[in-house]
Amino acid sequence: MAGEIDDAIERADREAFTRQPPKTLQARINFLMKQLKTTKAVAAELGVSQRSVERYRKGERKHPPKAIADRIDDAVRQRWQPQVRKRRQKQAATTRGITVETRARFGYTAPIGTTDDGRFRRLTVHLPPAYAQRLFDARNAGASDQQMRQIIAEGFKEIYFQDGGARALGLSDVTLNDIDYLDLDY
Repeated sequence: MAGEIDDAIERADREAFTRQPPKTLQARINFLMKQLKTTKAVAAELGVSQRSVERYRKGERKHPPKAIADRIDDAVRQRWQPQVRKRRQKQAATTRGITVETRARFGYTAPIGTTDDGRFRRLTVHLPPAYAQRLFDARNAGASDQQMRQIIAEGFKEIYFQDGGARALGLSDVTLNDIDYLDLDY
């Protein structure tokens, strides 16, 4: 099951599409056939029989059950415009950085005499390219949602809470908990 950070990256990738994916069932199946080469491979990807794929491809069946239609949609979107996705991620990791908008509970470890009570905050913070690179590398390595949250929390600590080293220098650990929503843009 994908985590919140993984879902946010997927949404950001979909926003990068320069063309919309195929709309009809037949066109989607044909696209998957181009990508996966055989009806057997498409059937295995979708969890249906090879004969069902052949029927969808010929147009004999036009309305699969919702669960299968969702799997077809997901499979197409995962493979749609990989070069556009790759280019945008590379730009984010090298020059642009990544913007994180979230409403979540932030907790932190602070020096004695200051408050370290976690509280909900709504933040939109632009993180430098190094954090985008770490986030994409972690995702590609199969990192957990908690590990990716920690990367974002470290970025928030440096950029937002410490203002690049201008304040709150005693702040040590920032945690990102109870995410209400999280959105990424790059």
